[in-house]
Amino acid sequence: MRVISGTLKGRNILGYNIEGTRPTMDRVKESIFGTIQNYIPNSVVLDLFAGSGNLGIEAISNGAKYCYFVDNNIEAINVIRKNINTFNIKDKSTILHNDYNKSLDYFYNSNIKFDIIFVDPPYKYEIIEKVINKVIEYNLLNENGIIILEFEKDKLEEKYKSLNLIKNKKYGEKYIYIYKNVVLQLM
Repeated sequence: MRVISGTLKGRNILGYNIEGTRPTMDRVKESIFGTIQNYIPNSVVLDLFAGSGNLGIEAISNGAKYCYFVDNNIEAINVIRKNINTFNIKDKSTILHNDYNKSLDYFYNSNIKFDIIFVDPPYKYEIIEKVINKVIEYNLLNENGIIILEFEKDKLEEKYKSLNLIKNKKYGEKYIYIYKNVVLQLM
């Protein structure tokens, strides 16, 4: 596993073998980042279910201002710490060892909002809609922000309140859906 673009391009990311995780394949990551490249500069990013930190690190490499890495697996947290230290991006990172619910509560209570949210939970949980609904309820996504979802069996709608599906693609058994937070302005 490696960083595919940006200032850290070509550097190896530890953690492809963390038990209970499944890293995003390079070709899928390349497609995602090709789609969202215009959203990345100076963005605040949430890498929820971060695993190795692969997606958040890629975002920082491509100009994200800051990334919050969240995972409930202590092995993953230790690998994220190693990767962040290796890439010398501690000043652009916060790591939370917590489950997704408590982390989303924390962001809400701390008034932290995001431009980009990556959601890549273990497929067996089928919790994507729960995450979407909590992100909407807590208003955690900035206007015109995007949420990128990676899943296998969840059934998702084309629209969730202000979130509009802007891209979806199937890669083998997995799906990538990208929603944009479009808030309608009243004149």
